[in-house]
Amino acid sequence: MSAERPLVGRLAPSPTGLLHLGHARSFLLAWWSVRARGGRLVLRMEDLDGPRVKPGTIDAALRDLDWLGLDWDGPWLLQSSGMDQLRAGVAELAGRGLAYACVCSRSDVRAALSAPQQGDVELRYPGTCRGRFESLEAARASGRDASLRFRVPEGPVTIRDGFAPATCHDVQAEVGDFMVARRDGTPAYQLAVVVDDARQGVTEVLRGDDLLPSAARQWHLQRALGLPHPTFVHVPLVVDESGRRLAKRADDLSLAELRGRGVDPRAVVGWAALSAGLAVAERLTPREALPDFTLAHLPHAPVRLGAEELAKLKAAR
Repeated sequence: MSAERPLVGRLAPSPTGLLHLGHARSFLLAWWSVRARGGRLVLRMEDLDGPRVKPGTIDAALRDLDWLGLDWDGPWLLQSSGMDQLRAGVAELAGRGLAYACVCSRSDVRAALSAPQQGDVELRYPGTCRGRFESLEAARASGRDASLRFRVPEGPVTIRDGFAPATCHDVQAEVGDFMVARRDGTPAYQLAVVVDDARQGVTEVLRGDDLLPSAARQWHLQRALGLPHPTFVHVPLVVDESGRRLAKRADDLSLAELRGRGVDPRAVVGWAALSAGLAVAERLTPREALPDFTLAHLPHAPVRLGAEELAKLKAAR
């Protein structure tokens, strides 16, 4: 990050379900990291995944953030409201030959792979449609809907993180050419994040370390579009007793559930602060934790949220 660029962080909930305690911790860490250094914070609702966006979840997320005591600077951005800018990014990649039309379905990709894929492993796109069509229109003339894929350069990229150890990712070898626009023309997640971070002047992206692989893809897109690279800060996730990451479907862990129970939000903030290695009281507001905050105290292991600790939070009135 250039010294001339002001510090700007972001909160970027996805309204595909209720926010839970894991989200609360990540958002608090992002807020503390920026506010402790006098920076600005922006809010963006990432609503492009239309079929998965659930009614009422945007309002619920806004209530959750307010309940926690988090604020941001300026009006919040609804990602879908910037569709012109997002589509301009897609068009630039396509116009420069950095993205190409693809008619492959997921089953096509699976069938093209010689080795079977197990579980939730992301399928690597083998480049079937590279050089196959002259344009998106030519691809659609084949009788199939077409997406657009980014032509990923070969070779590794090292992501130097503000917290996690530096990691090396060969995106072409790992996932191949990834999608930047879906079949219905909607810009895909990786492209949208890159364009919107630049649009909002974001210079620090603090999020869960499950998104570390996305950082390399976004780095490629930023370079291709001539956009600045923000500082990435990937922090450990909150996991359940079995070690699995929390899911939005776990409504008993949702902030809306805790709000409805009359839980004191300062207890949630205190839990997050203590789990981040801060020597603070069990109940406090986000601002009260600012003087003690530093990423240097943050443990590198995932935060395990057991039944006893969850019961204690639910009982905090």
